[in-house]
Amino acid sequence: MSTNVREKIKQLAAERILIMDGAMGSMLSEYKSELKGCNDLFCVTKPELISGIHEAYLKAGADIIETCSFNANAISLGDYGMADMAYKINAAAAQLARKAADAFSSPDKPRFVAGSIGPTSKSASISPDINDPGKRAVTWDELESAYYDNARGLLDGGADMIVIETVFDALNAKAGISAVRRLAGELGIDLPVIVSATVMSNGGRLITGQSIEAFCVSVFHAEPLALGLNCSFGAEKLKASVAAVSAMVPCLVSAYPNAGLPNHLGAYDESPDSMADQIEGYLREGLVNVVGGCCGSTPAHIAAIAERAKKYPPRSAPVSRKGTLLAGLEIMDFDKKRFLAEREGREKTAGEIQALILQGEYEDAVDIARDMVEGGASIMEVRIDGANPKAKSAITGFLNFALQYPDLSRLPFMIESSSLEIIEAGLKCLPGKSIVNYTGSKECDAEFLRASYGAEVL
Repeated sequence: MSTNVREKIKQLAAERILIMDGAMGSMLSEYKSELKGCNDLFCVTKPELISGIHEAYLKAGADIIETCSFNANAISLGDYGMADMAYKINAAAAQLARKAADAFSSPDKPRFVAGSIGPTSKSASISPDINDPGKRAVTWDELESAYYDNARGLLDGGADMIVIETVFDALNAKAGISAVRRLAGELGIDLPVIVSATVMSNGGRLITGQSIEAFCVSVFHAEPLALGLNCSFGAEKLKASVAAVSAMVPCLVSAYPNAGLPNHLGAYDESPDSMADQIEGYLREGLVNVVGGCCGSTPAHIAAIAERAKKYPPRSAPVSRKGTLLAGLEIMDFDKKRFLAEREGREKTAGEIQALILQGEYEDAVDIARDMVEGGASIMEVRIDGANPKAKSAITGFLNFALQYPDLSRLPFMIESSSLEIIEAGLKCLPGKSIVNYTGSKECDAEFLRASYGAEVL
């Protein structure tokens, strides 16, 4: 992998709109795998099939092709009893894409490989049991471990960058970002990352209820090469959300929507010309730097989009806004003076909440917290005594329980503790961008907390 991929892509993106490929799954839908729905296995069992699809998208004009590895992580592969094959499948997927990209690359049109990392079917911030709101189907540590091997195989196979895509839960994405950054740090490389969310309604929210603006704030510590949206629904309905991202972020913006919505048979009816007409609205208004297709799109769709893209200049990034943005389900401009003024007089209340949390009385603690919000609190403050042996499990349990309440989860959280271990445990529960107030005697590695969890340190 070239160490200057980021600069190469940024230079190209300043000159023209870059084209991503289209759907892999749609192209594979007519083939039967040994394990139904496990398309990534084709990278090992039928590599020529995957290579042919990559080549078709490259012929259609794709600058960036994604590896066939969307579900090639230990968590998703575990559903098929194949968790131990994650590294092998990822490495094979990247090798196939690398070979195809190299064969089509030229000095005036280099081709790049993006290692695809999907979200898994499990959410780190939503309970799978309506009767147990504090329960989680997967933890940060489980996700990070799976994503680490996912990314390791992709890099060893020759991927130029990682795309963390179809994000429906920012907490999952943050665990993925942490894994990728850890791997890049160990290898001593600059590893470009694209982060792409999927929205579930015309209102532009993730399935967790987080606004697209709050999502951007929550993951921007990844220093992404591009930030954007994919999947969701058709290009026309997704346009407003793409515009919201474009207006907000100073990095490149990517968009690769579905070819409309599936019909009653699960097929996508949006024609290449119709989809390209809709995408052209993105191009005309200067919303994107990278564009392609997701579910239902084919090489014909990508060829039509690529032809339209030739007529328009790429998006120009907006000026970075000053100040500090925090996020829960919504974004908030952080005013430190105002926040410190808010905290005055709340020592007793914060102490009561802490005592209830450590006793496992989460519902009573939430009642007090909600009263604080009704009284005007703009940040949900959680203080935990790091010396208490119950603190780590207590903060995890409380935060997972409290996040079910929209009036609390819409706000940014602040974790105050004398223990960095407790602070990390809390941050691993929070999908937004939070504040940390470390009160311990040892030195606090503020940059580590920012880089790994996106936290703002007081």
